Formats: sequence, C-alpha cells, structure tokens
Amino acid sequence: MELSLTRLPWYGQVGAFLLLALSGIGAFVYYYEWPQEAEFESRRVQLEGLKKDITMGMTTAKKLPEFRSQVGELEARLNNLKAVLPEEKDAADLLRRMQTVAAQSNLTIKSFKPAPTVTKQLHAEWPINLELAGTYHNLALFFDRVSKFTRIVNISALDVKANPKPDPNSTIDATCVATTFVLLERPQPGKATGRGAAPAPPKA
Repeated sequence: MELSLTRLPWYGQVGAFLLLALSGIGAFVYYYEWPQEAEFESRRVQLEGLKKDITMGMTTAKKLPEFRSQVGELEARLNNLKAVLPEEKDAADLLRRMQTVAAQSNLTIKSFKPAPTVTKQLHAEWPINLELAGTYHNLALFFDRVSKFTRIVNISALDVKANPKPDPNSTIDATCVATTFVLLERPQPGKATGRGAAPAPPKA
C-alpha cells in the first residue's frame, strides 16, 4: 500500500508537514544547538578566567616596583642581621676583639675556651668560657665594651672571687660564659637541639 500525502485531506497534509518540521527542529536543537550552547558556555567561563588572570597580572605588574623596594629592604635587613648574627663562627676574630677590649679595660684574659654549640631552629648558640683577672672597675668597663659589640654577646654565669695575691692592677679573678650566636645557612627542621663541638683555639 503506497502512502501519499496527496491522498490525505488538507488538514492531514498540514499535520504531516507540521510533524516533519517539528522533528527536524528537534533534531537540529538536540544535535547542534545544545552542543553549541554548551561549548559557548565553556568558552565563556574560560574567557572570564583569562580576564581575571590578566587583571591579576596587571595588578601585580603595577605593584612590581613596590615588591622590588620591599626586596631591597629585606636584603638590607638580612645584611644587618648577618652583622649581628654572622653565618660562621670565627674564634680567632672574636678572641682578638676580646683581647682588644680587655687591654683597653686593663683586664687580663687568662683563658678563652669555646664550649660545644647548641643548635636551634634558625641559629646556633656558641658559649665561650672566660677566665679574667683585674679589678671590679676594669671588669665593669670590659662588660660595657663587650655590650657595644655589633655582634651579640651575652654574659652569664659570672663568678667573681678575690685574688689570693692581690696587687693594684689585679684584685679579683672572674669567670663567666660569653655566649654569641651564629646564623644558620639552612634553618633546622623543628626545634633541634643537637650539639657540635666548636673549634678550640689556643689559650690567650
């Protein structure tokens, strides 16, 4: 049996054309329009992301001189910190400086004995056992001059005794621990407390 639209009544022909048109439109929307809309939305989201990245980049570029200035300030602060906390401990240099201020204070350094270092997270503590001879006034002058060192030196465990055989330039014997600090090149993980022996130079 052959199907022919011409054999249908006019309203049937109109209905058939409408059905075919709707089917064509549905297929177009399903296979072409919706995928295109999804791709368009995806590209729109990507574009918005790129616009945000560009805006952030331009903002960062505007702040670049400020960042460079901050880096310069941080480098200057680091250099100042290195002067206070040297990266390496130099027993000979510190001994020379101690001997200089001791001589300026009319004080005698009888012994200079570095003790084992105590390692912290960012720095190492380097205690040095000192034995001094002189007068109370000379000792006070010596500690005052040491306190003015660029390098930090803390004095602790001070013990002063009368000289058994005093003379005008030496009425006391004193022992103390002068602790200086060394900036570590690589910070230690956690709160390490390991110890390492410091080099022991000859007695003064």
